[in-house]
Amino acid sequence: MSVSLIYDPAYLKHDTGIHPENARRLQAILGAVNKDEALSKRLGRVTPIPASNEDISRCHREELIHQIEWLCAQDAGFIDVDTRVSRESFEVARLAAGAAIAAVDAVMKEEGGRAFGLIRPPGHHATLSKAMGFCLFNNAAIGARYAQARYGAERVLIIDWDVHHGNGTQEIFWTDPTVFYFSTHQFPYYPGTGASSERGAGKGEGFTLNIPLRAGTPARDHRRFFIDALHEIECKFQPDLVIISAGFDSRRGDPLGGLMLEDGDFSEMTKEVLRIAEKHAAGRVIGLLEGGYNLELLGDSVRSHVAALM
Repeated sequence: MSVSLIYDPAYLKHDTGIHPENARRLQAILGAVNKDEALSKRLGRVTPIPASNEDISRCHREELIHQIEWLCAQDAGFIDVDTRVSRESFEVARLAAGAAIAAVDAVMKEEGGRAFGLIRPPGHHATLSKAMGFCLFNNAAIGARYAQARYGAERVLIIDWDVHHGNGTQEIFWTDPTVFYFSTHQFPYYPGTGASSERGAGKGEGFTLNIPLRAGTPARDHRRFFIDALHEIECKFQPDLVIISAGFDSRRGDPLGGLMLEDGDFSEMTKEVLRIAEKHAAGRVIGLLEGGYNLELLGDSVRSHVAALM
């Protein structure tokens, strides 16, 4: 099955200066993907359009949209100590959310499909009302809500293997049984959420699953926890669509993480996700780039994931 690569060079215009989340990340990934000629030739290239305020407001309060727009227009520099913005960042963030929407359009055909969003800024820390942790808008959440609104998706599974817990995604769907949020992450660690006791509330209780891992957890154990959790989820939740918050800072050697995954682990984890998607969701899987900050390693890690999506 072909994979749609969602990308726009405008993502490089989100100027963060001297910061771990910078434009060179995407350049490193593009270099690794294009170097693999066999893989590159099989990718369908899709240019996204910016998400509308209607798309974004399904997951974020309008005050947040206006706040980010104003701060970028003022060239304020920082939203918080971790999260930098430039004049172009608001439009680039809308374009990143637009990639999630384009990915949904690409995969929600009757015959299914797969897509990867090569995007920045990342999204999984953005909450209903707050931008934080390098993130402005929650791309995965916006994609999930769009799939429900546009295509009537009844059950969306969001899988997050970033080294950091996706507190924003968890908050957005905390009481919602139609979107299952599953995360493996280093714990205790930024942003401080993601304990195993955090399982959702109200109708959404039991539709959040956190697997906190200590720093240095062997990759074999990490992968086993991941696969066992997917089997547990599958028993109660058969998704129409799977979205991966694909953070590669859980790779061994990342400067912002202490987990031990290798490129082959991302490939095997991807294949396990595909097993569930082929069984229940016509193979519909979307990967959206989150973290990953070792420029020497990041490109090959993402290439392994995209190749496995094939």
